[in-house]
Amino acid sequence: MNIVSKFEERTIHRKTIFEGRIIDLYLDEVSLPNGKTSSREIIKHPGAVAVIAITEEEKILLVEQYRKALERTLIEIPAGKLEKGEDPRESAKRELMEETGYTCENLEHITSFYTSPGFANELVHIYQATGLKQERELQLDEDEFVSVMEVTYDEALNLVKEQKIFDAKTMYAVQYWQMLKQQEK
Repeated sequence: MNIVSKFEERTIHRKTIFEGRIIDLYLDEVSLPNGKTSSREIIKHPGAVAVIAITEEEKILLVEQYRKALERTLIEIPAGKLEKGEDPRESAKRELMEETGYTCENLEHITSFYTSPGFANELVHIYQATGLKQERELQLDEDEFVSVMEVTYDEALNLVKEQKIFDAKTMYAVQYWQMLKQQEK
């Protein structure tokens, strides 16, 4: 949805800086609402999906992996980028299977959000998976190295406190789980 407002910045000129496998980087010269001009560094991203997968034993599926951009390991919910033209729902099923070896009977879209709207258009679609069944061992991409974890709600909270869960989508998942628990009461 394109919402035009009194704050709109119109692109006068776009220069392609980099075109990559995952992102493209542009330098836009823009006309500001006050008539002046400025420049904006813009990252275009195909979007991503993430899955909140809670087992019948009330444990959430998480993956531990190294994130080079941060130079550290994080514990996250299963997630990945959308392939060109891929339906987010199908992508969520694929990522859940690839990263954890699980399938699900039910997959419900919870929300979508922009990760860093000040410079990127990446939109992450969050799904909740239920009716989980472990189908097979992990089938990771050749450059992917992860381990799967099943943790309780209290363990997830501790991982947040310890800053081992340190990304927005996974912190959102823990908060969403907290909301579900409160609704059960």
